[in-house]
Amino acid sequence: MKQEQETLTRRSLLQRAGWAVAAAALPAWPAGAGVAAAESESLDVNEYPNPIMDKLSTYMGEAGNRELPADVSEKTKQHILDTIAAIISGVNLPPAQLALKFARAHASGNVATVVGTNILCGPMEAAIANGMMAHSDETDDSHAPSQSHPGCGIVPAALAAAEQFGVSGARFVRAVALGYDIGTRVTMSLGGLPFQEKSHRDTHAIANTFGASAAAGCTADLSAQQMRWLLDYAAQQASGIAAWQRDTQHIEKAFVFGGMTARNGVTAALLVQLGATGVNDIFFGPDNFLAANTPDADPNKLIDKLGVRYEVTRTNIKKWTVGSPIQAVLDALDLIIKQHPFKLDQLQSATARVNTYEATIVNNRDMPDISMQHMMAVMLVDKTVNFQSAHDKARMQDPEILRVRTKVHLVPDAELDQLYPKRIAIVDVILKDGTHYTQRVDAVRGTAQNPMTHDELVAKCRDLIAPIFGQAACMRLIDAVFNLDNIKDIRTLRPLLQRT
Repeated sequence: MKQEQETLTRRSLLQRAGWAVAAAALPAWPAGAGVAAAESESLDVNEYPNPIMDKLSTYMGEAGNRELPADVSEKTKQHILDTIAAIISGVNLPPAQLALKFARAHASGNVATVVGTNILCGPMEAAIANGMMAHSDETDDSHAPSQSHPGCGIVPAALAAAEQFGVSGARFVRAVALGYDIGTRVTMSLGGLPFQEKSHRDTHAIANTFGASAAAGCTADLSAQQMRWLLDYAAQQASGIAAWQRDTQHIEKAFVFGGMTARNGVTAALLVQLGATGVNDIFFGPDNFLAANTPDADPNKLIDKLGVRYEVTRTNIKKWTVGSPIQAVLDALDLIIKQHPFKLDQLQSATARVNTYEATIVNNRDMPDISMQHMMAVMLVDKTVNFQSAHDKARMQDPEILRVRTKVHLVPDAELDQLYPKRIAIVDVILKDGTHYTQRVDAVRGTAQNPMTHDELVAKCRDLIAPIFGQAACMRLIDAVFNLDNIKDIRTLRPLLQRT
């Protein structure tokens, strides 16, 4: 397979140009008008086609039949595989175990697959289970501009709805890409991380509810008008507060990020597909979604470069199966270890500097994969980090790890705050003889600025899937995901997703 590069075909260039012309032809709300414009009652929003909603709903309604550019299709398949790998690898973790109890207790019908198990259930139950499993830990993808983890909500919703309607692999891929485009733009229009910090609302849950709804709606082949109502039902379900940061078991967080949002999306799509109607434009007019959340919303961002800039291509895939704030630190420490090999008994100290927000999230946490100091100690001892070592909680009490951990330090760096959402890390290693190594990482491996190759992604997914499925079944599943364009009915993928 080709490495992850921008390879534009003539068709994709013409397609992007066409949407760019369409976007340019639409009037934008005045800069700074924000919610004041969105709240305007000077027109009947149930009759008049607002240009932003008109473009958004039309784009959504046509997505299932619109061929993706080759590079976007490849990237979307990578994120589908990455999410499936996260679901499978999380199957034995506490959030997944709770999700599986839920699926078994409420299984009804043999419509949808709970990945990594032999459970078949209804689409909403499967969406909850797969969504929670996808975010059972910190393996899944993330989208920095929107402050969200799109894959864990969007892929499970798309899969459950795709099985419900028996769609092709190509439509499934397009549905997932649409989910990334819509959900992320909603929270970018609200303001991303600053919105979450000011409102205490959770951007991850909001973005994923809209993204999952769009993806599920695409599999249901909803029209542009139905997509308007779908967005209304997504808005009514969009919930979640940032209190998940106090969840020490990761179960609530898995539900808020993945399970709840995937269920919301499937619910919205099924209701509208069965004939539910609603508000024609939930983003404009009295009591609209934007006005309900923040006076600083920018409605124009809902369609900013829609059809030209595909948000899946700006979504990060984690090389290291740990919390996002730890990624750059492990990158930097890995480079130092490889470029300047040293023995453990030579180490005087290892210090990581990250921005203050990230430092708070990962400072001496009691979960191994989101504890900065612990993961640095593991890498110093093992010279690498893999899924097993990142989730070995018992090792947090290992005497050797604890000895090394006394030499590891985390320093919040206010100067790096100005560069967020870029996750920059500076790591300093000092040896007992005074030798000093320093490494700064500005673009983490796996981010849009420094993407992994196809082979690197496959290697990561093999590390996650093979211990559960075995090597042969793992490779059959990987090959099938990259061959989704040739699958006529997504339900034929089921045997490869199940574990008997």
